Amino acid sequence: MARKLLSILVALFSIMSVGLIYRAASDSAINLSPQGCRMSYMSPSYLVQSQFDTSWTPLARRYSLLLYREVGWENNEPFGVPVLFIPGNAGSAHQIRSIASSAARQYYASPYVPSPEFTSRDVKPLAFFAVEYNEDFSAFHGPTLDVEREYASRAISYILSLYPRGTSIIVMGHSMGGIVATSLLPSPNISAVITMSTPHKIPPARFDRRIATIYDHNQAALTTAETPILSLCGGASDLMVPSESCVLPEPANENVYRRTIFSSALEGCWTGVGHQVMVWCHQVRWRVARAALELGVASSMERGSILDRWLRDGRSPPPALEYPTPLNLTQESYVVLPPGPLVLRNLRQPKAVYLGPVPEASSPMKFVAYVSEGSVLSMAPHHASSLSVSFYLCSSPAGDPYSSSFRPVCEDWHPTTLKLIPTASLGKPFPVPHEGADESEGVVVFEAILPEPSGEHRWVAIEYSTREERGWISGGFVEDDPVVKKFTVYDLLYKGVSIPIDPNSVLSEVRLPFLLSNALLVYHVSSIYAEGQLCTKPLLPPLLAHTSFSEAHFYLLAQFQPSLLHSHTGAPFASSAHTRGLNFTLYSSPDCRVASLHLRVDWWGTLGRAGARYWTAAPGWAVGVVAWTLFAALGVYESGAPMPSVSETLSLFTWEILPSLMGATFIVSLLPLPKDYVLGNGGEVAFAFLTPLTLLLVTGLVTVSWWVICILMWPVRKLGRIIKRKKEDYARISRNTIFSMLIISIFVATVIPWQVAFLGCWIIHLVTCALYIVPAPANVAMTPRSPSPARKPAIRYPMRARDSPSLLASPHDAEHVLLLLTWLLPLAAPLLAVWVRTLATAGPTSLGSFGRGDHSFLSVAPYLILVDFASWTRLALLPRDRLEWVSARWCLLPPAVVAFLRGARHTYEVFDWVWVAVSILVALRVGPRYWGASSWSRVLRLRA
Repeated sequence: MARKLLSILVALFSIMSVGLIYRAASDSAINLSPQGCRMSYMSPSYLVQSQFDTSWTPLARRYSLLLYREVGWENNEPFGVPVLFIPGNAGSAHQIRSIASSAARQYYASPYVPSPEFTSRDVKPLAFFAVEYNEDFSAFHGPTLDVEREYASRAISYILSLYPRGTSIIVMGHSMGGIVATSLLPSPNISAVITMSTPHKIPPARFDRRIATIYDHNQAALTTAETPILSLCGGASDLMVPSESCVLPEPANENVYRRTIFSSALEGCWTGVGHQVMVWCHQVRWRVARAALELGVASSMERGSILDRWLRDGRSPPPALEYPTPLNLTQESYVVLPPGPLVLRNLRQPKAVYLGPVPEASSPMKFVAYVSEGSVLSMAPHHASSLSVSFYLCSSPAGDPYSSSFRPVCEDWHPTTLKLIPTASLGKPFPVPHEGADESEGVVVFEAILPEPSGEHRWVAIEYSTREERGWISGGFVEDDPVVKKFTVYDLLYKGVSIPIDPNSVLSEVRLPFLLSNALLVYHVSSIYAEGQLCTKPLLPPLLAHTSFSEAHFYLLAQFQPSLLHSHTGAPFASSAHTRGLNFTLYSSPDCRVASLHLRVDWWGTLGRAGARYWTAAPGWAVGVVAWTLFAALGVYESGAPMPSVSETLSLFTWEILPSLMGATFIVSLLPLPKDYVLGNGGEVAFAFLTPLTLLLVTGLVTVSWWVICILMWPVRKLGRIIKRKKEDYARISRNTIFSMLIISIFVATVIPWQVAFLGCWIIHLVTCALYIVPAPANVAMTPRSPSPARKPAIRYPMRARDSPSLLASPHDAEHVLLLLTWLLPLAAPLLAVWVRTLATAGPTSLGSFGRGDHSFLSVAPYLILVDFASWTRLALLPRDRLEWVSARWCLLPPAVVAFLRGARHTYEVFDWVWVAVSILVALRVGPRYWGASSWSRVLRLRA
């Protein structure tokens, strides 16, 4: 009773846990990285390229190539620079319309009239082609990716045949389309690759070994191909692709251009972007379009600089700075500012120069300035005002700026940091939902190191010019010494820690070098303003920039209102040398300052992040649990006791085996294994508890699945009693069955994938267990085959004269097989869904190009034999043969071990190992009886 109760409690725990994890994962997309994208509008038309027919590729029967044209703005002839767009999983060629429309409306000042901004530099318009894959499920099926790659390669050849020799093409890919685009490399015909929300590191579905092969090829291309590649990632808002897999690997040659840009840090965007939203978010699409326009006239050496200019995240300095003419204060009038923070607003004069003293300090200092809506050294919002600001470092032997001997010499001050940060407002959400940032918004951050004192008096000169009263300038001197705290994640588990901030500083840097930076963790940060700070309408409300190796994220710090920090640097299954260290930069104007930050682990957000990344482990690990339970059940049966029911075996597993297995997996998770083992945490102690917890949850899900199977069998059993169809009793396989097997093998080898036959196996066995293998009381006892302790009264079954009571069919062995087939079904069902979708969208023409490698009859043969044998035999399914020196049930343990060690990352391996185990069991324990013999030992005796 205690065992059964524990099994039920574990199942109920799993149900509640799944509900909580789903809720937490859904909340994470909203709370961690709110989305503020403006909708894009266009007037699309799509011209089918009918000349790209079967003379180019046989795949033209299945796919098509479209040319996008913006109605009312450009003609229907392909002209200018060619661009090929490749959609992703279940994507459409029509998804290019937002980017293509933006490119057309940027290039043309009015319908059919190019803008002088482009014609003066001989910039050509873009001709956007897009491949139509009929919304294929490419994320689940390696052969589908191969076919799409082949078609895209031929499409490029066709497109370039329309242009002069030597023309190159820009390739864009969304989601799995980026995988197809990358697989085209290396290629001299591709000038640049821009991927959007593409999982470069880890495939989102891991049920097909052939996808892993494609990823291995792509990893080589990503590290060695000379073509510039830029990856745009949506961050935590992307619920389909974990953004840590969107990060590009480091190239083998540092001169090869590779960039990973998160939309949360993309200048002018500053928002999380959902998976599908990436192709139409206005703040993203116009920058991608502009970068493509500029790439059309760039040389091979300039392409990286073009991408850095239009798709920047501020983590690197701008590629080119235009320094102004030197400032001569002897010919300019200036205003001397008092010591202290710099605040210039209401800039009414067309031109002015301000002079501020440099304070004396014993520690290294730097100057920080903020310029709103204006430009500094060509760094500005896209639609900036006329405000232009320059900063100079001046020095003079005389210290009195009003004396006649004051003759300062001013030099250009080269910034160490020059970037845009977002404009935010207290009292409004950031980013503003459905709106986000405007092209005119943004604050330029200028940071420059103050050189060592030279003995002269030093001043900072601020020169501005403007034609309108827009914008402001603020800043001050800060210590060039970040706050360093040696906190670990264990310090933040409960109450958290406080980090004091200098309230007199307009910029504060915080370094936490020992804190875990991992996609599984979410940190809760709140701020306390300096005493007396009302912050009613500050110039720059406190902004916290959380930066890591591959990304940055901005948070508006309202007093006592929390923000949730997250990272994608370290992550499950993703190798990274930067798994520790959090860096914060706090930006604020002098009229609103922060006194301290409070930091702790956010458990709800962490639960959602873990659940979103480990749901793929459930099918593989569940197969491991089922294989172990079948191993335990056969052990009980082979000891002489009756075959236990599935519920009894699950109770036995939960009570006796699960605690030891949880302890073993916990110890294994502490070992520094490669990142593709267990849950992919590489021995990180802080995450070791996730392994036994996942095993406990999966065990409960297996129990719940058996309840669902019983519910499914109930109406079938009721229907069977109405029909009153009896189970056929054969001594061996019938001729009709042999003929059926032959027909199935022909269909699998030519038309249908083996996954369809596997689904048929599951359905047939479900009906068999529901209708035919039903225990009924009779006059023959199922006595033990060897002495055993006293047990419950034995159930009686009808038997034939030639049957041994110990070999009579039990409902339980077949039900154990049904549970195994049920959990193998999710590993095969995705590929089945691909076949159904392809057949529905492309019709019979797709059969010739689908399923390379999916027509192996051997992949399903052992399951067909086992299921067919169970449908007509009155004998036990898997009794031990006397020929087995070691019980064949031990072959079930390797699949279980592989499932726990490799199933979360390489789920396809679990199915392969179970296939081997089932094949051995069928060959040894079913094979002879399937053809009429009783066992292998009897067959060998007869031959002897």
